Amino acid sequence: MKTQITDLFGMEVYTDKAIRVGIVDDAVINVDTKKVDSLAVSELNPDLLQLKGFRGIRIPYRIIKSIGDIIIIRHFNNMFPSKEME
Repeated sequence: MKTQITDLFGMEVYTDKAIRVGIVDDAVINVDTKKVDSLAVSELNPDLLQLKGFRGIRIPYRIIKSIGDIIIIRHFNNMFPSKEME
């Protein structure tokens, strides 16, 4: 999965269970490996109870499943509620 880092800024982030997480604000680079380590996500979905009080989070790059018009990450039940819980 190759893309320009600047293309990621402002992209919406969703889980693979269609839960909106937020918007990419920045990228964290590992200078030793010259690879993206994680994405800084802000404007978090206020419905994510586990993230109440957080202004932003870092999404590890390894959990990204797809990058296109939006970014899709793996869904973790302990991290994000699923739609069935609503």
